[in-house]
Amino acid sequence: MTGYLLAGGGTAGHVNPLLAVADRLREQQPDDTVLVLGTREGLEARLVPERGYELVPIPKVPFPRRPNAAALKFPGTFAGAVKSVRRTIRERGIDVVVGFGGYAAAPAYVAARREGIPIVVHEQNAKPGFANRLGSWFTRFVGVTFDGTPLKHARVVGMPLRREVATVDRAEARTLAAGLFGLQPAKRTLLVTGGSTGARRINATVVDSLERLLATGWQVLHIVGERSEVRNPAVPGYVQLNYCDRMEVAIGAADFAVSRAGATTVSELGAVGVPAVYIPYPVGNGEQRFNAQGAVAAGAAVLVDDAAFTPEWVDRSLVPLLGDAEAVARMAERARGIGVRDGAARVVELIAEALQDRPARPN
Repeated sequence: MTGYLLAGGGTAGHVNPLLAVADRLREQQPDDTVLVLGTREGLEARLVPERGYELVPIPKVPFPRRPNAAALKFPGTFAGAVKSVRRTIRERGIDVVVGFGGYAAAPAYVAARREGIPIVVHEQNAKPGFANRLGSWFTRFVGVTFDGTPLKHARVVGMPLRREVATVDRAEARTLAAGLFGLQPAKRTLLVTGGSTGARRINATVVDSLERLLATGWQVLHIVGERSEVRNPAVPGYVQLNYCDRMEVAIGAADFAVSRAGATTVSELGAVGVPAVYIPYPVGNGEQRFNAQGAVAAGAAVLVDDAAFTPEWVDRSLVPLLGDAEAVARMAERARGIGVRDGAARVVELIAEALQDRPARPN
C-alpha cells in the first residue's frame, strides 16, 4: 500500500484539481491511503470531507509581505507547521507529498524534504505562487497547466479536471441543458460567466448589449453570480442564473463563452473545445492574463481588458464574430487542439514516476 499526502487549499482553484487527482488515485488503488493537508479556513475544510477524504488540518501560515507583528511570529509558526506535517508523514506512513499550492503546500514541501520522501508539485496558474516556486526547488517532478510557466523542471500536464467536465458529451449536454436551463438544443449558445461571485463589468455589459447579441440568432446562458445585482431582462433567448451547480452541462452545451480567465475556467473550456472572449480579473498579480495567453496565441480565444469590455466593444467585435459561423468553427477547432482532458491522469503518472525514483527511506 502507498500513502499519499495531497497538500493545498484555500480556493477552489487549488482544491478542485487536488480532488481530481485524489479521485484518480482512489480509482486506481482503492486500498491506498489518500490524505489531504489543508486549513480549517479554506474551502478544503468543507469540500474534502464531502468527497470522502480525511482532512489533516494545519494552521494557516501566510507568508509575511511586510515587517509587522505577524512577520515576527512567522518563523516559529511555520516551523510548528512543518513539525506537525513531519509527524503525520511518519505516523500515517506517507510515501509521497503532492502539492497544489496554497497555505498548506509550503510546510508540506519542507517536511517531505526533511523526511526524505518524494515531492510532486502541480501549478495551476501560468504565474506561479510562492509555495510552488519553493517546492520546485526540492524536486524535478513539477507539472504545470500552461506552457511557459516559470518553474524549475516544469513539464506541461494540463489541469486535473473534475470527471464530470473531463468526460462531458456535447450532444448529451445540449439535451440536458434544455431541461435544466430551458435552452433550445437547436440554437447556438453563448455562455457568460464571471465565476461564483460574478463579475460586475461582464454582467452589466452583457445585459446592456443583450438586444444586439440575441439579434445574431444565438441564445445566452448568463451566470451572474450569487452577489450580483444586475437586472434580469426576462426576454426570450436569455437565461439568467445566480449560480450553476451543473457547470459541466453549461460548458458542454456552449458554442462560445465570455468569461474571466481563471486557470480552471480556461482549462475546462479548452478541454471541451469552447472558444472564448476572456476578460482577466483586473485586481491581483495579473495571473489571469497569463492563463489566457496560450489560447489567444493558438487562435482559440480573444483577450479584452476589463475596462475595455463595453457595449461598444461588443457591438464592434463580439457581435460580428458571433455572426461569422466559419470563424467560430475555426476557433473551436483550435480550442480542441490545445485542450487537455486527462490532466488528472498525467499528474498521477508524474506521481508514479516520482515514487519509482525515490531513494531508500532513512531509518
